[in-house]
Amino acid sequence: MKLKHVIKRSGIVVDYDPEKIYNAIAGASKAVNDSMTTKEIKTVANLVEDAIANWENINVEDIQDVVEKTLMEQNFYEVAKRYIMYRQRHAARRDAQKHLMNSYRDIFFADAVDSDMKRDNANINTDASMGIMLKLGAEGAKHFVDNYMLPEEFAKADRENYIHIHDKDFSLITLNCCQIDLLKLFHGGFSTGHGFLREPNSIRAYASLACIAIQSNQNDMFGGQSINAFDYAMAEGVTKTYKKALAEEAYKACLYRFGANDLFTAKSFRQMFVAAMDYTRCPFTDGDPIATDTMCQAIADALEKILPPAIMDSKPDLTVDAANIYKLACDDTTEETHQAMEALIHNFNTLHSRAGAQVPFSSINYGMDTSPEGRLAMREVMNAIWNGLGNGETAIFPISVFQLKAGVNYNPGDPNYDLFQQACKTSAKRLFPNFVNVDAPYNLQYYKPGNYNSVIATMGCRTRTISNVNGPSEVGSRGNFSFTTINLPKLALEADGNMDKFWCLLDKYIQVSHDYLLFRLQTIKHKHVYNYPFLMGQGIWMDSDKLRPSDSIEEVLKHASFSIGFCGLAECLVALIGKHHGESEEAQQLGLKIVGHIREKTDAYTEAESMNWTCFGTPAESTAGQFQRANRKKFGKIAGVTDRDYMTNSSHVPVYYDIMALDKIRIEAPYHALENAGHIAYVEMNGDPSKNVKAFETLVRAMHDADMGYFSINHPVDRDPVCGYTGIIENECPHCKRKEVITGHKVVRRPVITK
Repeated sequence: MKLKHVIKRSGIVVDYDPEKIYNAIAGASKAVNDSMTTKEIKTVANLVEDAIANWENINVEDIQDVVEKTLMEQNFYEVAKRYIMYRQRHAARRDAQKHLMNSYRDIFFADAVDSDMKRDNANINTDASMGIMLKLGAEGAKHFVDNYMLPEEFAKADRENYIHIHDKDFSLITLNCCQIDLLKLFHGGFSTGHGFLREPNSIRAYASLACIAIQSNQNDMFGGQSINAFDYAMAEGVTKTYKKALAEEAYKACLYRFGANDLFTAKSFRQMFVAAMDYTRCPFTDGDPIATDTMCQAIADALEKILPPAIMDSKPDLTVDAANIYKLACDDTTEETHQAMEALIHNFNTLHSRAGAQVPFSSINYGMDTSPEGRLAMREVMNAIWNGLGNGETAIFPISVFQLKAGVNYNPGDPNYDLFQQACKTSAKRLFPNFVNVDAPYNLQYYKPGNYNSVIATMGCRTRTISNVNGPSEVGSRGNFSFTTINLPKLALEADGNMDKFWCLLDKYIQVSHDYLLFRLQTIKHKHVYNYPFLMGQGIWMDSDKLRPSDSIEEVLKHASFSIGFCGLAECLVALIGKHHGESEEAQQLGLKIVGHIREKTDAYTEAESMNWTCFGTPAESTAGQFQRANRKKFGKIAGVTDRDYMTNSSHVPVYYDIMALDKIRIEAPYHALENAGHIAYVEMNGDPSKNVKAFETLVRAMHDADMGYFSINHPVDRDPVCGYTGIIENECPHCKRKEVITGHKVVRRPVITK
């Protein structure tokens, strides 16, 4: 026999071992109830050996082909079938392993600028060891889901880029995002799983625990974390700080004037003062505090109750001290709030979740609280955003969102109008805050004055959750379960001008997206409260406070939204009729019809299934690149469709298209009413808008008045890495006058945000 060596698939040459042929046939026979005898197995193995005996070298695949053929010739059809299935499974496993190894290689060696895998989220540093570890785990989890869990219908649709399954690595583990009601969480204190935290008693503690809440909830979910009523929550902390400051300043005043340290300890004095003080007569006031007679008298009355007769017999004029006490307490409260908000901004950009691999994707919504305490918290958080981080750089987190509402902050004379002005000024310099429109009809319908959970709020990534067929239609304590994105341009290209075929394909992949999300739900709903120790265990999620640790979470998932999104409307329209919605009214009407069709389908699912199905203008930055490459590979380079690196996100007019801002707003606004799972609009400004805040505000007003739901204004923000100057840098750094900065400075643009 000539055969001595076998060439493995890797190209390595090994010694021929006839026993492996026997074992392979025996294994296939065993899988079909030992249908072959030992003698029959030996006979087939000998026939195989005879067939390859005169070959000098042979590949493993060639030997397996001969085994299949010989089994069939000897009428062992069931064994041959099982052997073929065995080969197919191992081939698929090898392909998956190859893909996985390629992914690992990309994580370790790919250029972070060019790799979609490494730019997936702005809050993960995939150059750092823990970031690499997170991505390695994610790719391993995706491999497991693809090859062992996903039904082929969904795996094929995702693999062939008809749809994109977002955060596939978490699809068997958890859900997407949540709006955290801080007041609900803070009252009575809470646990992070590593210790119980008392109810906070100062604005610094409120700000600190807000960061801890975001961090802890991020560890239970795969998406972003948002605080829907940041101003209302922080106002309570300001009130507690003010009461402490008033007692402290009263003690210091009495100590200075009466030597009260001989009569009271600081602690006992504060306790007695708090008990005696009527705070309704002496509240904290916003701005520069001016003590009125009523306020001074309230403090004087409290002092009179606790000071001993030896002092009061001298009939001191306590109102003189009271005015100073009041002013100093207000000053102390303002300073404490300033420090708390500055620390909050720094904490959000430095604390980590998920084994240190990720800065929590955080968002805060505010603008509606008209109390002096809430106004102070808002003013100081915007001051902190304005000041930037330690070297003056613009902070990425939290995504700050200002809630616009006529009668509250939108018009001159509104109680928070000055804060809207400050929001425009701050955003013109720092890109944040963004703006969400409470007055848009589809948001206003849920608004109930006095109920902060009825005020529309958004995740910074655009996710919107408010309507609820299974409970109160509120924002707080709710979020999105998951979402799936449809590749609209691919459907249009496959339709090749046949509109009937396009609508059939769209219906097919809406249904596939719907069915996949139901499949995902079937897996997650059987998990228990103890699997989500913070989200469910601390009652963050709506109605989870009614569950025991061992209960499943199925019942409370009814409050989540389930979203079907889309990418590339503009390219889809070009593929269908030759123009996008920024170029043609016909295209605009078709675009509205397409998105409206998705919304009609999700509304029908909602009614039929009593689940909160929604239509999503998906935040899909990396998906837009992935879809585009797949479409170009299959269909070639097509002008206006596949000729750029990224297709246009959701329903935006393409960024490369030259269009007036007001026209862009007019065209994109109607889509927001259809995209009830979330949407956003961007307008780009050239130059430095901080030098013309009025023009900036005009654009904000145009977007609000067009009934856009969530929007922002992009503009250049440059940073000199040497001196830290942040602003527009043209020929030289305005701060240090360094000219080489024009070729070496770091340019900060609105970050890639996908959660």
